[in-house]
Amino acid sequence: MPQPEGAELEAVRARRADLREKYLRSPGERRTSTVRGVHHMALICRDVEETIRFYQELLGFPLVELVENRDYKGSSHFFFDIGNRNLLGFFDFPGHDHPDFRETIGGVQHIALSTSAEEFAAARKRLDEAGIEYIGPDRGIDNSLYIRDPNGIGIEFYREELGRFEGEPLLSD
Repeated sequence: MPQPEGAELEAVRARRADLREKYLRSPGERRTSTVRGVHHMALICRDVEETIRFYQELLGFPLVELVENRDYKGSSHFFFDIGNRNLLGFFDFPGHDHPDFRETIGGVQHIALSTSAEEFAAARKRLDEAGIEYIGPDRGIDNSLYIRDPNGIGIEFYREELGRFEGEPLLSD
């Protein structure tokens, strides 16, 4: 994907600065969110068993439910525990011909999952042993490791505490 350069890059940066000034508030000035958090993200998978094996057996996210989708006969709806009372959900839609993953407007670029230094190292070892390609530490990004699941969904293992970005708190306690 081509990146902006020169005057175009400067215009993008100026626009971002304007948006920060207009909308970003300090923690004391921010309103409280109107919701409690993410109950689950609902993503689409190509193959239920392949997705279960990847997330539960390789990544270590326990499968906690597998039921029929209430909105589409024959479709499965299933959930993985991704920690901190958060769930990652999937649907399959038998009979639908879904295109391969594309990074586009409205799509999921990646899901960033907070992990400890120990689990970060363990995940990297499991991926190496399984022959799963990843990027991150090899490009100088020491605290992130990026993979794609069998459906093309980007997953980032982010060695950072929840509510922080690059060591800086984004949320007040």
